[in-house]
This record gives sequence, C-alpha cells and structure tokens, in this order.
Amino acid sequence: MKDDAATLARLISFLGAQASVEAKVTIQAAYAPAEALAGNVSLGDDCAAIPDGDQWLLMAAEGMLDSFVAADPWFAGYSAVMVNLSDVAAMGGRALAIVDVLWTPGLERSKAIWEGMTAAARAYAVPIVGGHTTITKAGPACLAAAVLGRAHRLITSFDAQAGDDLLMAVDLRGAWRGANPFWNASVGVQPDRLRGDLELLPALAAKGLCHAGKDISNGGIVGTLVMLLECSRVGAEVWLDQLPQPPGADLERWLIAFPSFGFLLSTAPHDSQKVTEHFAARGLACAPIGRITAEPSLILGYGAARAPFPAFSREA
Repeated sequence: MKDDAATLARLISFLGAQASVEAKVTIQAAYAPAEALAGNVSLGDDCAAIPDGDQWLLMAAEGMLDSFVAADPWFAGYSAVMVNLSDVAAMGGRALAIVDVLWTPGLERSKAIWEGMTAAARAYAVPIVGGHTTITKAGPACLAAAVLGRAHRLITSFDAQAGDDLLMAVDLRGAWRGANPFWNASVGVQPDRLRGDLELLPALAAKGLCHAGKDISNGGIVGTLVMLLECSRVGAEVWLDQLPQPPGADLERWLIAFPSFGFLLSTAPHDSQKVTEHFAARGLACAPIGRITAEPSLILGYGAARAPFPAFSREA
C-alpha cells in the first residue's frame, strides 16, 4: 500500500505539471466566448453536431502547434487529417471531406506538410477539397484543418451516467514517434485496417452500446477525461494501473500520449463486455479503467491507493 501511494503521488504530481493537461482542465474558459453564438449546438464535444433531418452534420477543426510543424512537418500534415477523422469517429460519424489552412514562408516549406496530408487523406480515403493557402515572406509555417462528417446516431460528451463503466479502447500495435508523446499506430498501416477500425465507432453508436465518449487527444487520458466529465456534469474514478498500454511503455509518457487510435467510452456495465469484444474482434485493446460517479471529483487510483486529482474540481 505504501509503495502504491508513493507511485500515485508521483503520477498526480507529474500530471499536474503538464501544460497539455492544464490546457484541457481550463478549456471551457477558452471557448466560453463562443457559447453565446452557438445557437442550439452544444459546445464541448469533439465535433459540432448540427441537426440535419433525422441525421447530424459534424464539423470539427484542429490547429497544429507551430513547434510541431517546424520539428516534423510531414507528420504534422498527416496528423492534421488524422486527428480530425478521429474526432468525427468519436461522435459516431463518418468523415466526408477535409479542408486545410496553411501559411508557409515559401512553397518549398509547404512540400513536406502537403505530402503528409496527402498520405493521410489517401490512407483514410477522405478527400481534401480545398481550404486556404498563403505564402508569406517570413515567419513560421502554420497549419490547421477542418473536417465535415455525418452521423446517423451520435456518441456525445454529454451523456455519461453515474454508475457507467469507463472503458479505454486503443490500438497498441504501434511505436513511439521520436521523443514526443506521439504513439504512431497509423503511419505505414494498411489503409483497409485504418478505415475498418474507424468504422467501429459508428457501428457502436448504431447499436446504442455507448452512452458517451471522446477520442484521446493532446493532454492524454486524464486531460481528455476531464473534458468528458465537465460536459456530462459527472465525476469519475480511474485506475491508472489498469490502463491498456504497450509492453514496456513508461506509464508517465503513456498518460499524456496522443495514441493515434484511442477512445474513452462511458458504457452501462451490462454492455461493457459487448463493447470490449467489439474492439477485440479487430485486434484492438479495450478494457474497463474506471467508473463514472455522481460526485464532482476525479479520483485517481494505483493499486490499493486512491487520491483526488486536485486540478479538477467541478461544481456539483
């Protein structure tokens, strides 16, 4: 118990010091100005869900950090497409098209970025249909992309229920890309497998097996979970020693990783086994890592130890 408590204290301290986690904890303040402008569209989901008859149009956008674009322009281009498609899938949707926004000091600087975007668009079979490109005289290369999708039935961030199991679904068949917390389970993978794996989320939504969900984004597992809890007005207990993770992976790095294919799902306990099997059938890891609670707190566990994550405390 003493060793578990020491390990948990170290992990909580580590997570609390991460800028990417802090950004997720405070993200509501960042998008608050848009709340008065959104009409009947709820903010905080992975995509804006716009009613369209008996279906939903999905819109999302992602901006890449300048430092990321400068350090790894090809993968930044690839990621600009990949992360948007993950957002659409997390909502139970299928992507229709991508547009880009690209500013570069000279055409040559844009070459690797475009090669990365092209590789992802072809791998996932989603077209890039336009956008905005500007050639500047100086300054950093800047990249963002937006996606349009469609869903017949939604998985939202607003419907997690106290008593639900919290599941993590992730593709462990990959490798770290460089020194950053990027788990690459996409580049170099057969396109049919990539497309089939993303199809699991719309299929899950169609079966009604999932109350709520989010894709694991920058900020990792805890940062992503905080956003889900805020939207659903619930709390959670998470068992950090129960996370599916790559063999030999450093737990601290894994906690803040963007895993390429990774989702947190809130599911009724009697449906958890069905959901786990849904992913396992395609060689993807899926396991319970905690539970949703009514209490307005996030409790982290490791072994027999339990402690609150102090950075998160929502109003009841």
